Amino acid sequence: MTTAAMRPALRTVSWLLVFAVILAAWVALFAMARMSGVDVLGRPIGMNMMPMTTFGTLFPMWAVMMAAMMLPTMVPTLADYERLMTAADGTRAGWAGVLLGYFIAWLGFAAVIAAAQVGLMALGWINGLGAATSGLLTAALLLAVGAFQFTRTKAVCHGRCHAPMTFFLGHWRTGFGGGLDMGLRLGGYCVLCCWGFMALGFVGGVMSLLWMGLATLFMVFEKLPAIGHRLIKPAGGVLIASGLVTALLSLA
Repeated sequence: MTTAAMRPALRTVSWLLVFAVILAAWVALFAMARMSGVDVLGRPIGMNMMPMTTFGTLFPMWAVMMAAMMLPTMVPTLADYERLMTAADGTRAGWAGVLLGYFIAWLGFAAVIAAAQVGLMALGWINGLGAATSGLLTAALLLAVGAFQFTRTKAVCHGRCHAPMTFFLGHWRTGFGGGLDMGLRLGGYCVLCCWGFMALGFVGGVMSLLWMGLATLFMVFEKLPAIGHRLIKPAGGVLIASGLVTALLSLA
């Protein structure tokens, strides 16, 4: 079989592997939630709770969470790379490099937020299930993430994530190494763009499957070319309003 004849099969296998990893990550998160003794809202059920409280247990959990929540948002980016595979001498190895670089960037974030969770638990600001222990902290998180939606940093980083084709055309490099470099850069922009929605896990508990699902859905929509840019500020407004209401209720 010639190389040209193998390309459709390789494309199919590559995409199936991506979706298989996403599905496996969600199954693993469901299993982790059950082992932690929480329901889909992150609330404790029963007496057999096994909260994750060390970096050694939290980092793998966050790493799996990155695969489940962020890989779906990368589908448009991978599709754009494929469109350039003929016109700009791209390769399937380069495609894999983009994917790997993107995920490495999010693994770095997983390490940072896992360490932050350990520190917040040591201070008593969040509990063993990763949920804020006070309404004021919840309000602060909502206000901070909401305000970030209106910053230039959010606008610039979202622009890179929202239009990956433009990024590729301006930073194009061929081969696996080139793909890895572009994936790391895009992943870095994506981390800066979406870190807030990960931090919001501390509002209701990081093992809340409902939060994971809603955050993933929003981040996917936020990156869609037709509507993504229209969602940023309205979402920020909703988060700020929620933070103000939470603060008022906590002080009442």
